[in-house]
This record gives sequence, C-alpha cells and structure tokens, in this order.
Amino acid sequence: MAEIKTKPTKVPPKTFLKSIKDEQKRDDSLILLKIFEETTKLKPKMWGESIVGFGEYHYKSDRSSQHGDWPLIAFSPRATGITIYIMPGFKRYGDLLEKIGPHKVSGGSCLYIKKLENIHIPTLKTIIKKSVADMKKQHKV
Repeated sequence: MAEIKTKPTKVPPKTFLKSIKDEQKRDDSLILLKIFEETTKLKPKMWGESIVGFGEYHYKSDRSSQHGDWPLIAFSPRATGITIYIMPGFKRYGDLLEKIGPHKVSGGSCLYIKKLENIHIPTLKTIIKKSVADMKKQHKV
C-alpha cells in the first residue's frame, strides 16, 4: 500500500512563516495563520516543509491504494501565490467562490490566491468553517 509522504513535523508554523523572504507573502501568511486559528479553533502544525495544517483525518483513496493522515484544512505559501487546501473540494461552495475575489481553483481541493488584500475575508472564513464542518461529517476526526 502506498502511503502519503507529507507528514506532520515539529517545526513551529510561525517559525516557518516568518522565514518567508517575500514580504507580501510572509505578511499574508501570518494573517492567514491567525484567520485559520480563530476560525477553526484548531492548533496549527507543519505538514512537510511548507504546508500549515489544522486538524487531522485519516483517508484512503478510492482510486489507488494510497492512504494516510492529512489536515482537515491547510494553506501553503508557494512561489506563485498562496494555496489554500479545501479538502472536500468546491462543489458545495460555488456561490461563495463567486464572492471571494480573484482566485483560481484546481479540479481537486486547491484554491489559489495572489494577495490577501484582494480577498473578501468574511467569505474566506465562511468557506473555512463549512469545509471543516463538512470534513468532520465525512471522516472520523
């Protein structure tokens, strides 16, 4: 059975985020850290080298033999912007995505944003809350 390679680490998320060289991305990521903590009421932890995750669930892929633990919701500062991982996908959040501001989504669970200043924060908080609630309904947490 294939197991996921990205696992929790002992690195404090704030330490990682403060090390980001790009000032805008660093500032946005530190604000996101606060937003996620306040909205989820969960403690953050680093997953691998660059993902800040909140909560945890165990999954097994229906399409492959891959399985493992993964955060309920997460974000990661990437080279081209910030990726927010909405684990249940976006099918239920279409109306909210229309209100959030400039973004792109993947077919899976990735919400890509460039600058937090362009994002409607109350809508982002609603997506975070709904996503975590949906994950808690679908998985043992």
